[in-house]
Amino acid sequence: MAISVVVGGSRALYLEALAEALRSRGGMEAVVAGGEPRHLLPLVHRHAPDVVLLEETPVGDDGLRLASEVRAGAPACGIVLMMAGHRPVAVGRAMAAGVHGIVPTDTGLPQLVATLRSVAAGCVTLAPSPAGRGPGAGPAAGLSVREHQVLRLTAGGATVKEIAAELCLAAGTVRNVTSASIRKLGGRNRFDAARIATEQGWL
Repeated sequence: MAISVVVGGSRALYLEALAEALRSRGGMEAVVAGGEPRHLLPLVHRHAPDVVLLEETPVGDDGLRLASEVRAGAPACGIVLMMAGHRPVAVGRAMAAGVHGIVPTDTGLPQLVATLRSVAAGCVTLAPSPAGRGPGAGPAAGLSVREHQVLRLTAGGATVKEIAAELCLAAGTVRNVTSASIRKLGGRNRFDAARIATEQGWL
């Protein structure tokens, strides 16, 4: 069964071309909600897609606002954001907004298709950038997306219970993720691990 995708953003012509590529070369069912952000949610409710693919706008908060609205209005739908590079702060904000996958704008169609399929299957996915700016390009390569999320919230002073509520996880899962982060970073405890990650510019 083909994966269904709703493509949203502001550049209608670009999005139409992208949707056509997903149909013809990706074997997906793709429809476009371009131009007006207010058209996105009604289209998502009408088509109930597996994934919503959002274009990062010049004002990044617009894309994050749309992601939050999709997450609230269609929680079963995966969300993938196309953005320029993998800036740690931007990645953290996108994940907090409900984004399940991030694809650099300079990636190729095969990687985009792979990310959409992965998110449709329920996986959180960060696609690497061809230019080497992805999360696998630097020392943060050993941190998973979930570990990044937990460390970011820990750095902000959140308790295990608060992190579990924010990320919709069990407290035990948060503790397991935290333990893995501590081992990878060589921290004494979760706050020390968060400090190390912050000082390295990974959060």
